[in-house]
Amino acid sequence: MSQKPLLDKITSASAIVSPIGLGYVGLPLSVEFASAGLTVRGIDKDRTKVAAVGEGRSYIRDVSTERLAPLVRAGKLSASTEFDTLGQADAVIICVPTPLSKTKDPDLSFVVAVTDEIAARLRPGQLVVLESTTYPGTTEELILPKLAERGLRVGEDFFLAFSPERVDPVNPTWTTRNTPKIIGGVTPACLEVARALYSRAIDTVIPVSSTRAAEMVKLLENTFRSVNIGLVNEVALMCDRLGVDVWEVIDAAASKPFGFMPFYPGPGLGGHCIPIDPLYLSWKMKSLNYRARFIELAGEVNSEMPYHVVSRVQDALNERKRSVKGSRILILGIAYKRDVDDVRESPALDVLRILERKGAQVSYHDPLVPEMSLDGTAYRSQPLAAALSDADCAVLITDHSVFDIKDIVERVSLLIDTRNASKGLRSAKVLKL
Repeated sequence: MSQKPLLDKITSASAIVSPIGLGYVGLPLSVEFASAGLTVRGIDKDRTKVAAVGEGRSYIRDVSTERLAPLVRAGKLSASTEFDTLGQADAVIICVPTPLSKTKDPDLSFVVAVTDEIAARLRPGQLVVLESTTYPGTTEELILPKLAERGLRVGEDFFLAFSPERVDPVNPTWTTRNTPKIIGGVTPACLEVARALYSRAIDTVIPVSSTRAAEMVKLLENTFRSVNIGLVNEVALMCDRLGVDVWEVIDAAASKPFGFMPFYPGPGLGGHCIPIDPLYLSWKMKSLNYRARFIELAGEVNSEMPYHVVSRVQDALNERKRSVKGSRILILGIAYKRDVDDVRESPALDVLRILERKGAQVSYHDPLVPEMSLDGTAYRSQPLAAALSDADCAVLITDHSVFDIKDIVERVSLLIDTRNASKGLRSAKVLKL
């Protein structure tokens, strides 16, 4: 069997695409494929997400209900919790989480479970694409053997590729459609089919020579950010000891029109990619008897930043003849990033834990995260005005655009600003990172 029948389906827009995992990657991708004329039948084990899609109601900030609903009404996009729908799919795209285990090793249990479901239903002529971030070699070493167990031949009977997700949540400029898409196939035929599929929905598709190369691309992108953030965080620690304003130094250095790219310090790394992806690469290299020294060092520096934030709080309170123990500390912004509602790996959680261990009474305010659970304890976002007036110290972790920094500074008795959100404001009540 050749790739021509599947290519013909893609070209004629008669192909059925089944993304597995309808989260921040899968749902926007589903909308783009459906908007391009393909039929999308997504799968997710979360019944609330499936029900929302059925109602044409979006739960992802990067996808508006106004855009999703017409596609659902037209029958171009639907969702199910059942894997049996894969039998009708021409292309299956894996968009499930790849977190770290408690020992900081890759946890591919979601990928493995989904691959087993696909393998049980795989038929000739199907394309399978892995988008979940993972270590180099996963597609060919883990996915391929499972899909080939029943004797189907890759590149002839079925097609397999890797295409790393490149989602930047709430970025108004770079979306799923206009962010260039990297694709690597197990064979040339696999690459040809995957490239044809994504070219229907993505403006720019960039092929690479192998799935291993495509897997490495994503890890390089986020390792680059992790290492540079680690560098600037260490510079921030040095500037603190030198009595120099790190933000002034970075702004001045950024005036150089060549040879410098500004990165900014913060309370630590958060989110689903930057704190995790470099560790996937580091883990893989250990299996090859190679130590990824830059990655490990950057990880050490970045993981220490929440402790530095707490140290700033402690010193600031001491200067006011107060101890951390018993003090009322308000965390401003619990999400990992500005204007998102995602708390995964958020440095605010580490700051909260450390402060509570020191005996502080910690609360938070985040208009995008009304409630959350941490280590089995439930927390609710507190009303801002009352929380500010009640706090002995506020710590700005996530600088949401809705925050009125000037008003916050006026209301609070002490503010530790980890994001330089108070730039331009002069107040003895404000201390920087």
